Amino acid sequence: MSAYQHQAVLLEEAVTSLVVRGEGTYLDCTFGRGGHSRAILARLTEQGRLFALDKDPQAIEAGLKDLGGDSRFSITQGSFADLGRMARDWGIEGRLDGVLFDLGVSSPQLDDPERGFSFREDGPLDMRMDPTRGVSAAEWLAGATEREISRVLWEFGEERHARRIARSIVMARQRKPLERTSQLAALIEATVGRRERKHPATRCFQAIRIWINEELADLASGLEAAIEQLRPGGRLVAISFHSLEDRLVKRTLKEAARPGQVRRNIPEHPDLRPTLRLIGKLVRPSESEISANPRARSAVMRVAEKLG
Repeated sequence: MSAYQHQAVLLEEAVTSLVVRGEGTYLDCTFGRGGHSRAILARLTEQGRLFALDKDPQAIEAGLKDLGGDSRFSITQGSFADLGRMARDWGIEGRLDGVLFDLGVSSPQLDDPERGFSFREDGPLDMRMDPTRGVSAAEWLAGATEREISRVLWEFGEERHARRIARSIVMARQRKPLERTSQLAALIEATVGRRERKHPATRCFQAIRIWINEELADLASGLEAAIEQLRPGGRLVAISFHSLEDRLVKRTLKEAARPGQVRRNIPEHPDLRPTLRLIGKLVRPSESEISANPRARSAVMRVAEKLG
């Protein structure tokens, strides 16, 4: 596991925007390999607390190994879709000073062929962030209908050749099960050709990964729960890596920052006041960060603050 390193994106920008109280209580919703968590802990006093979540058991193992000895730190395996329940379990309901979402897939997940996230190396077609739960990508592709595969590729990968690729997958699996990443990548390339700089399997692998891990559904639930669990003045920081994630983050934050609609002759009710205040503009990595870490190039960061 140590062979696969992860370089946290927008590290200084995210932590500076998030940590406004050294004695505060914070949540890192996507621990990964702990880059953001270590930087948050460095800004906390002895009275501060940091909770962390991750679906991936390897991330939990890394967190316990690297930071388990810090009494200010706690890590739990799970999805941020369960954030509300976990806040109650931790006894911090409505008392968070900051919540960080660093979305997408981490470098250790991408770089380990056995996890099946990348088309660049041959490995089992898995793609589960928690390999102990749910169905793998291979299992889903073996049983999904052509229409369902096409919908997932279009909806979660914005793949314009979704129908052709779905048809090829269904035809290919009748001859031989699709069980390896190299099989799927080669099949997609043979179906649509290679006319762009991007590998033609890029969008499809993204789409299948998002679908298998229910990433957008979990994100929608997690954002709503985070807003609810923040105390007034608490910050929400979200780093996205593709347009579908960022669109959802942007819409959720903007809606929470907008006053509700009040009908004529009905006085304003406190519930109709904005819940959030948007902080600053969209933040992108600097050229120097992209040069040092090319995977940062698509990252965007949004920040909001809970109102009283």
